[in-house]
Amino acid sequence: MERYRIRVSKDYLTFSSAHFITLEGSQCERLHGHNYRVAAELEGPLQEEGLIFDFTELKRMLRLITSELDHRLLVPTASRRIAVEEEGERIRLSMGGREWVVPRCDCVLLPLSSTTAELLARHIAGRLVEELEKKGAGFVETVRVQVEEAAGQVAEYETSRDG
Repeated sequence: MERYRIRVSKDYLTFSSAHFITLEGSQCERLHGHNYRVAAELEGPLQEEGLIFDFTELKRMLRLITSELDHRLLVPTASRRIAVEEEGERIRLSMGGREWVVPRCDCVLLPLSSTTAELLARHIAGRLVEELEKKGAGFVETVRVQVEEAAGQVAEYETSRDG
């Protein structure tokens, strides 16, 4: 059985965001930021046109997804350790004795337990699958996303279609 794979990794597939993660016990990193880079791979059968999926469309989708995260504080709404409260136009985060209050427009609320590179890769892959489905690309068998948070520090997530 033949398998085909395409990969997109461009200098502009980036987002700059702030975050912090909780560590073992009650420890919490300081608020800090990264200039993240994203790459994605699709695997599947060749379509009638002789390609898996159009590179241009894949890049457009990834730019859309990364723009949703760019220049924002990444807030994990499913965290067991960080309390997240929406107060009108503000987001209040608290953990232990620490508290952060941030304008809502400067945040992106993510349904994640943490904003690690691994979970960001999963989130981006999920969003990419949504965009692919909108384009009728249900034939794509595997989606793989890499998120680099710093040079030499890359997390990867892969999801495959059932059956």
